[in-house]
Amino acid sequence: MPAALLLSRFPPAFCDALAERLELIGPHDQDASIALPADVRSEIRVVITMGTIKCGAGLIDALPNLGLICNYGSGFEGTDHAAAAKRGIVVTNSPSGNASAVADLAMGLLLAACRNILVADRFVRDGRWNGQGTSAARMPLVHGLSGRKLGIFGLGEIGERIARRAEAFEMTVAYHNRSRRGDDRYPYHETLQSLAEWADVLVVAARADAGNRHIVSRDVMRALGPDGIVINIARGSLLDEMALAELLRDRELGAAGLDVFEHEPNVPAALTALDNIVLAPHIAGGTFDAHATLKSMVLANVDAFLAGRPIPTPVVLKAAAATATG
Repeated sequence: MPAALLLSRFPPAFCDALAERLELIGPHDQDASIALPADVRSEIRVVITMGTIKCGAGLIDALPNLGLICNYGSGFEGTDHAAAAKRGIVVTNSPSGNASAVADLAMGLLLAACRNILVADRFVRDGRWNGQGTSAARMPLVHGLSGRKLGIFGLGEIGERIARRAEAFEMTVAYHNRSRRGDDRYPYHETLQSLAEWADVLVVAARADAGNRHIVSRDVMRALGPDGIVINIARGSLLDEMALAELLRDRELGAAGLDVFEHEPNVPAALTALDNIVLAPHIAGGTFDAHATLKSMVLANVDAFLAGRPIPTPVVLKAAAATATG
């Protein structure tokens, strides 16, 4: 029976369904996979990975019969696409599979950051609410969302859903991508700096690659102003975390909400020490509905590969590079 190599832990329901099609090996990381006996490696036809998990040239070259690399989710930056292409190996992802779930959390982080929800929760739990005076006497006044300007860096599948949700909150939306989209639904900014100078809120939804590390820089974030908010649900490498911590500490930026970090699961102490940032452990896609969709999409790619049919969702790098995480 041909085998699938798992480079991470995946939901049991997905693994059970995959085991009906392929023998499962792992989960192993890249180095442990390369060290597997040659006869085991020769049985591997499919690799299941995700996002930033490394599936490099060394591993690809160590699997002589590999034909398919499936990314469980929209991200695929951990895979060496040049090495895969050299061998004729198809790389897939699951575009839009968790887009709605991620967009929901983006708005949740925005609301929590904007309205100081976590601070208010601690205020009540600590017994500091005496029930007297106006709300302003109990908690400082904040800006709402209605009428504010939201800039989206990366108007892909996820970015579009965030835009629609923001419009429901009566926000004005604009965006920056590497290139302008074909439609004119939202105003386009030629640079990220220009978008930040216009916006009150910046949501990072762009796809990460080697060329855009820390593109959300100190200057970009400072341009949002002392009441500005930064939300990142894309990849931690896109944002300069130390600059963010300093801007929040010095009140040059109002608030932030992060679901992703550059060196997960390690979160800088400079961020955890702040009370004007909301932190989540990379859970944006973690809903039952999203995982059911991802399961179906990955299995559809596996089934097509095993049957010799066209692969439903191959990664096309030229198209993928044009926008954002999907």
